[in-house]
Amino acid sequence: MSVQQEAAPAGAASLRRQIVPTELGPCTVRVQQGSGGRCPASGTPVVYLHGAAGSWTTFRPLLSGAPAHARVLIDLPGWGESTKGARLEHFSIEAMARAVTGVLDALGYRRWNLVGHSMGGFLALHIAAAWPERTASVATISATTFGVAEAARGPLRGLSGFPAFAGMLLAMRSMAALGPAGPALVRAIGATPVMGTLMSPFFADPAAISTGVIRGLADDARPASFCAAARAAARYDFGQWRSIRCPVLATRGDHDVFTPPSDLVRLAGMVPHVQMVTMPHCGHFANIERPEQVQRLLDDLRSPCGVRRR
Repeated sequence: MSVQQEAAPAGAASLRRQIVPTELGPCTVRVQQGSGGRCPASGTPVVYLHGAAGSWTTFRPLLSGAPAHARVLIDLPGWGESTKGARLEHFSIEAMARAVTGVLDALGYRRWNLVGHSMGGFLALHIAAAWPERTASVATISATTFGVAEAARGPLRGLSGFPAFAGMLLAMRSMAALGPAGPALVRAIGATPVMGTLMSPFFADPAAISTGVIRGLADDARPASFCAAARAAARYDFGQWRSIRCPVLATRGDHDVFTPPSDLVRLAGMVPHVQMVTMPHCGHFANIERPEQVQRLLDDLRSPCGVRRR
């Protein structure tokens, strides 16, 4: 395990960057120490899991200030700085969950709070089901679950019910077929105004999203990894989520094209302690469009009184 210190976003505590081996390949993780300064084994960190079109940087808007608990930000195998040596042929939700918990074990953590965006929310729910005694809470930000899994099984059919996801999957398949040229092409498009138009369905107010954010999302695109995640979602057995015992906060934006209200309703029918929040004037990336509201909801989830509906 290699360790190095690096700068954090303005106003935030520094990050310790480490590389941890997993069954899916080397995994890059950043740890931000909590203000309590307790040793890992006695603390309960907040673990951030990004989506299939992201990396740890997706959560930068949530990292300001000194955290009360340690923050663990993982570039999942196949994304961000965890692409070299990633074993996508072995990818499944279960294998990815083992990779995450293996990282947390290596860091010395025995219990955790999970925050997952998009695919990361899907993954967080599985970890809560598979390790119920070690998961203190789950917060999902526009988790891509039932509807996306159904569209992934038949993207051509999914064009009618989930056009944004099905269209993105078909485009990613085309890019993945190009090999290393695929991500390079996405990055090249990301440097043009075209990418802003392509990403506009994912935001409630696309004009308010900076070109830097759009370019960052393009830089994080990993077509082969995206396709592997879609295949894993299509094969997943959602019945496993009936084992979840911790409090769950499930959020979506009212302009969300990936997470319909029906997904939250179906989740509430399977998991006993779900609180659902729909954020107004928000799309699929609430952590980018509404970071202050997201942070308040996360703080409420971990408070003794729980989440207040908004």
